[in-house]
Amino acid sequence: MTEIDDDAMLDAQAAERLIGLRKATLAKMRCAGGGPPFVKAGRRVLYRRADIKAWLDARRVKNTTEAAHSVPRRLTDALER
Repeated sequence: MTEIDDDAMLDAQAAERLIGLRKATLAKMRCAGGGPPFVKAGRRVLYRRADIKAWLDARRVKNTTEAAHSVPRRLTDALER
């Protein structure tokens, strides 16, 4: 089994596949905030795999009540934790 490199850089298309959100949604989140941290390298937008995992883990909940209190309704809103 191969080990996944958390420092690997992913372009927006690879991040789209990993997160399950459209590139347009990621672009909106880059402008409005609330998305995973990214690196701007010239015209390219890159995401560290570890940053995506951390962003997803911060939104992990056990039930809808917990989600209502800790995760914003809109993706572009900041976490309130």
